[in-house]
Amino acid sequence: MEPSRHKCAACFRQFCKMEHLVEHMKLTHHSGHEPICGICHKHCRFYDSLREHLDGPLPKAECSVEFSKRGCSLCLTVLDSPAAASIHRETCLMHSASLSVQAGSLSRTNKRVHAEKNGPASAVALDCEMVGGGQDGSLDLCARVCLVDEEENVLFQTYVKPQLPVTDYRFDITGIKAEHLADAMPVKEVADRVKRILYNGESISRVRLTGGKAKLLVGHGLDHDLQCLMLEYPSNLSRDTSKYPPLRKTGKTSHSLKYLTKTLLGIQNGHHDPCEDAIASMRLYKKMRSEVHEQKDGESTAESNRHYIFNSLRQSDLEKMTPEALLAISRPDYYCWCFDKGQIHADLVGLQ
Repeated sequence: MEPSRHKCAACFRQFCKMEHLVEHMKLTHHSGHEPICGICHKHCRFYDSLREHLDGPLPKAECSVEFSKRGCSLCLTVLDSPAAASIHRETCLMHSASLSVQAGSLSRTNKRVHAEKNGPASAVALDCEMVGGGQDGSLDLCARVCLVDEEENVLFQTYVKPQLPVTDYRFDITGIKAEHLADAMPVKEVADRVKRILYNGESISRVRLTGGKAKLLVGHGLDHDLQCLMLEYPSNLSRDTSKYPPLRKTGKTSHSLKYLTKTLLGIQNGHHDPCEDAIASMRLYKKMRSEVHEQKDGESTAESNRHYIFNSLRQSDLEKMTPEALLAISRPDYYCWCFDKGQIHADLVGLQ
């Protein structure tokens, strides 16, 4: 007689012993915040995995057939009918309009394009363009900065005068020449302007403790951009599309912004422009934030990250639970951006 096998209720992997399934659940942190197939309801760790499952070289046959009829190749949503899918695809494409933005001149006297008012915590996206320094031009020096808000208004953009001599302007990529930086704003002054927008009138101590009215900072490779600007910003207020687990490669390394823009937004972005890259990061963030995930009773944004219920139960009790019950108590091991919807809503209510 063949021994009974224990099937994970999330990824459908099977185990000979219940203790192995429990260990699997502890390690994988399966939850309703993962990308999930709309047909068989399999949980995937990454959007890449879900795409392979639905439309890859070796997809699951049943899901692939249904997805071709009523699925969206951009957001990977599965609709109720082919007609609903057709309408949804048009909506997705409309949301994927061109990234180009009319931001005005980059002269020294016109750097702030859209007035930013103090208000509830909302998001701004940052992107920097780098030129080369050092003997071989491999040292990244910030030469241009752009900040945009959630409505894709340019809040601040300028050329930046690096502190070190530029040895490679990387013109083919950046489009930057020596004359662009001749009268540019010094990097320290740029950093102060960026910090003023991000902190939004809050003190540094308040931002570090509670965030207050400080902005959520969106970007792709934020650590590198902030380092080149000689800035620090709290990690709990940063939303980096290169680090967000569902957007990473199956090997847990980062995708390029160009790849994410093409696969998830349907936009071909062939050249480097900090304003367009900031808008692309903002659209990716808003797309992830808009995901509708079931939020269980008693689950809070903090609890989903720092409290893991498996650690509070005995192994023997866990092994008596069904696979579905194990999934019900499991929590993600990362902060899901869908929680930001509730945070911004709460801030707005608090102002009324």
